[in-house]
Amino acid sequence: MGSISVEQFLEHPDKLLSDAQDGEIDVVTQDGEPVFMALPMGANLDSLGVRLELAVSLFDRDQVSVGVVSRIAGLSISETIAELGRRRIPVARYSGDEFAEEMKYVRSLVDRG
Repeated sequence: MGSISVEQFLEHPDKLLSDAQDGEIDVVTQDGEPVFMALPMGANLDSLGVRLELAVSLFDRDQVSVGVVSRIAGLSISETIAELGRRRIPVARYSGDEFAEEMKYVRSLVDRG
């Protein structure tokens, strides 16, 4: 899956067509955030790769859980977590306050030992 900025898309709109003809999926981003995804049509539309790309994209935007990604992509939970890790997408997501609370707890464990 490729990623291009809105600016790149506006300068070279034919890239999406060319990539689609080559069976490539592209995500167009603005300020680093996904805006839309271009999917090639044809026999491969229902392939595992397409389902995985869609599921990962939805997860990365906090729209579905790891369990839903697994079901969409047809992977086990552990395979899904490994795939997200390979893509450097964090599975555990904490707010600043939640992270501070976790670190406080970890420090208390270290102090005990």
